[in-house]
Formats: sequence, C-alpha cells, structure tokens
Amino acid sequence: MLGSVIFGFMAGPIPQAFIDDLLSRIDIVDVISPRVTMKKSGSNHMACCPFHNEKTPSFSVSQTKQFYYCFGCGEKGNAIGFLMAYENMHFVDAIETLAESVGLEVPRDELAAKMHSDNRPLYALLESVADFFQAQLRDSPESIDYLKARGLSGETAKRFGIGYAPDGWDALTNAITGAEEDLIKTGMLIRKDAQRSYQRFRNRIMFPIRDRRGRVIGFGGRVLDNQEPKYLNSPETPLFHKGSELYGLFEARKAIQDVDMVIVVEGYMDVVALAQHNIDNAVATLGTAANQQHSEILFKVVPNIVFCFDGDKAGRKAAWRALVNTLPCLQDGRDAHFLFLPDGEDPDSIVTKHGHAGFQDLLAQRQSIIDFLYDHLASELDMTSIGGKATLADKAKPLLDTIPRSVYKQLATRKLETLIGIPMGSNNAGAPPAPKTQNRVQNNSDNLTAMSRSVLLALQHPSIITEQDLTQLKIDTNLRGSDVLLKIIEHCTADPTITTARLLERFSDSPNYGFLSNLAVKPYWPDNRELDAQTALDEFTHSLKQLQARSLKTDASKVDASARTGLLSIPKKS
Repeated sequence: MLGSVIFGFMAGPIPQAFIDDLLSRIDIVDVISPRVTMKKSGSNHMACCPFHNEKTPSFSVSQTKQFYYCFGCGEKGNAIGFLMAYENMHFVDAIETLAESVGLEVPRDELAAKMHSDNRPLYALLESVADFFQAQLRDSPESIDYLKARGLSGETAKRFGIGYAPDGWDALTNAITGAEEDLIKTGMLIRKDAQRSYQRFRNRIMFPIRDRRGRVIGFGGRVLDNQEPKYLNSPETPLFHKGSELYGLFEARKAIQDVDMVIVVEGYMDVVALAQHNIDNAVATLGTAANQQHSEILFKVVPNIVFCFDGDKAGRKAAWRALVNTLPCLQDGRDAHFLFLPDGEDPDSIVTKHGHAGFQDLLAQRQSIIDFLYDHLASELDMTSIGGKATLADKAKPLLDTIPRSVYKQLATRKLETLIGIPMGSNNAGAPPAPKTQNRVQNNSDNLTAMSRSVLLALQHPSIITEQDLTQLKIDTNLRGSDVLLKIIEHCTADPTITTARLLERFSDSPNYGFLSNLAVKPYWPDNRELDAQTALDEFTHSLKQLQARSLKTDASKVDASARTGLLSIPKKS
C-alpha cells in the first residue's frame, strides 16, 4: 500500500459510475470562477485562497487535471470537494448541485431514493408557502405600513422574501390544497386532533429562512402588535435544524466575502434593518445561542466574525456562551470580536437612529475575543493581588486549552502572562510542525521511489498511459504500491480521456487516497518546473523500466513466477 491516510469522501448510495460521468461533464473552472476571482497564469488559473487569509495568490486551479490546490494551506480536491469545503455542503448536496448545473438526475438506491423523494416535495412546498405569504403582504396595508414604519423599503422586503401570514386558522390550507400532511411535516400546520389542524403562524410578518443553497427550509414570524411570543420560528423538521442554520447567510454571502467580515446579530429584523442601510454582511442565529457549528460554518466563508450583542446582563451572558463555543475554532488566519451595544439598543434601533456611518463608528469599537475573555474573568477579581492574578490564570487556562495549537494560541497565552506577570509557557503553545502529508507535497527534494514516481506521473498526466506499449509489462505484485499502479493503468486504458480529478475519485474510498492526492499536486522537479507531455512520457517510461528490472531480479528459485509477477494484458496501441 502507498499510504494509510483516509482522505476521501464516501460515495454512499450514489453510483461511482455516475460520479465519474458527472466529473467528466463539468469544468472545475466554471464551478470555482463564480465564487472566487481567478486570473489565468500559464496553463492554470490562480487566486488568493478562499480557505485561508493571504495577500499573494497561491490557490491554483488546473483545467487539465480538473483539480485545485493551495500551495499555502494545502487544501486540494476536485469540484465536489470544492463545493463541500467552500459552501459547507454535504457530499450528496454537492453532487446534486453539480448535477443540476448540467441537467443530470442523481440516481440512488431504493432507500436513498425514498429519502430524497420524501424531501424534494417539501422544498417545493415551502417555496409555495413563501410565495403565498408574499402575495398576502401585497394585500395587507397594515403589514406594509408596519414595514414602512420600521424603515424598510419594498426592495429590501423583496430581497429577503418578506411576507405576511394572515390571521385565522385555515388560510394556508385553503390556498394550498391537498398538502395538509406535508404542511404538518414542515411545521406550517399544527395538528389539533385526528381530523383537524390549524396554522402555526397567524397575523405575523414572515421571514423565510433559506439554507446555503437558497432553498426555503423554514420561517420566522414577528407579531404586528404586542402579543407574545413576539418572535416565532419553525419547529425542528426534516429540513430545518435551527442549531445549524443562520438567517441571512444565503443573502449575505457575497457581501461577507467582499468586506472579509461577518456580523452575527440576534434577530432577523436586525439583519434586514442593517441591509436596508447597506450593511449587507450580517446574519442571525435562530432563537439559539451562537454555537461552535455556527462559528465553523462562518469561518469557512470568512476569517473574521464580529458578535453583536446587547450590553445588558443577558447580552453579555449570550456573548460569553458565543466566546466559549468559538475558542475551539480559532487558528492562525481566523479572528473573532465582540461589539456590545448601549443599554436599550439593538442593531435595528442603532442603524435607524444613526444610519450606516453611526453603526460603522460603533463597530470600530469592537473588542477582541481574547480581550473580552480576560476582561470577563477579571471583572470580579482584585488584579492588584497575587490571589486575583492566580485565580485569573486558573480560570483562563482551561479555556485557552480549547484553542488549537497555533501562533494565535501562543499570543493569547502571552497576553495572560503580561496580565499576571509571570511566564506560562507561551513558547510551547505555538504552531506545531506542518502536517507530514503537506510537507511531502511541498518538499521538492524528496527522493521518490520508482513506484511513487510512476504513480505521480500517471496521476498528473493520465494520457501517457495510452502512449505506452504495456503488453509485455511485468511488475512484481509484491512490490509496495504495485496494486495501485496497475489499477491506475487499468482505469487510464479503459478511459483515455480520464482526468486527474476523475482518476482520484476512483480511489475516494481507498485508504491510499490521502497519499495519492498529495502525489497529484507534488512538483516533479525541485525547481517546480512543469512537465511537458513528452518529458512526462519519457520519465514514466524510465520509471517503468526500473520497476521491471527490479521485478526480474526476484529469486525465481524461491518464489514461483506466477505468484511473483503480475502480467498486465493490455492490447498494444495501434
């Protein structure tokens, strides 16, 4: 075996043949270019990496290999992997997104097909519900007056799909007939008894909640008067899991990336009000505390998060929970801050009173997550005393331990050392050595074996396989990696147009995937020169001769030739 790192994506019930066909129909440049600004550079496209903060482009996309690789952070993969990493999609969602882009239907086994068919009508149903609420808003002068009084324009209401749920018990079922069970399943109706159900949302301004693909998965509703509860969200459903969703992320994504920062607020009205004043990079949690999953989702989109909370006791308590949940997500290239608003104010009221400039002035006063950590812990301690300093260290250390080893952690620890006046080993809290797999990719002086060179060349230049006369090729099957090389040759011979990305996908379930993906991006020459087709062919031929010579040296008297060698029967190319 060439390696033991499992680095692939399980294909599950989706046939591997379909995945291979899908990758052959799409162009990775077409997938990445709408999301990342790239420039042509030689045979590749280059960009600043979307997965870590950098000023000099090191993110390379190969149209020939249908593969991307960042020389800075080591992120790599095909179009499927890019959507999973960039859009935070699950594997199946990434496959569906790509399939839809080229007009393909994703085949599944019976169980998966049933699950998929169960959910697809639910998405369509909620789109219809959203359309119904928007139509009701247009016919509700009271609702329109309410939104105008809150300073919202028709354009903003349309952008966020804001609607109105009419009062009464059955307006929704009268408008959308024959779907009562699915309306119950999506949380839009509440079952009263075996025969009757009624609307969950009544006389409320409705805010559709969209997933990262833009599909409606639930709703938030706000009353027009002083009834309770003031805000009401959809319940947990097969589509909606409020602990893993953020309101406004779909609408704000481009703005978030443009300004390199996201603002997390507490309510969807805050998001909409900020957007009304051209602050488009805000999102909101959905009635839950900001959790670690929320932070991870956002850090995959942008390196800087600002949590915006009320300055009262409840707001600071919520902020502390967000801090504890965000510390494990911090690493070099990521940062988080906290903005505490004046008593009695929220983002909506601040931006309404003081406008875009006023909110930006307040935003400039945000506090770093580490400063907030120490200020919060020290707020009830006497920091002029030895006991107070010792208590601060005792309380802070378990929290600092949740930060991954990095320069960020080292600096956070050094800040504590300054506060208490003694060293705590900040030099040992720094960044660990780069992962070995990444070092192997970037270390051009590695001495590859003939087997590894052959695999590298075949992966990066699959077309060279069909240029070889392999009818007499004999490779000792006991040689480490021979099974992988022969399998690569088999795939390339069966499909002469196969790309690097498609070839790697054939090994996605293999324990060799991590090592193979590293070889797929490793420079062949120490000076990083790219191999032209003829040189790649010559080098591959030379490596195969070395392998064959080594195989023939096996002691025939001790090992039977039939067990010793593997004869690859491939017709000679005409």
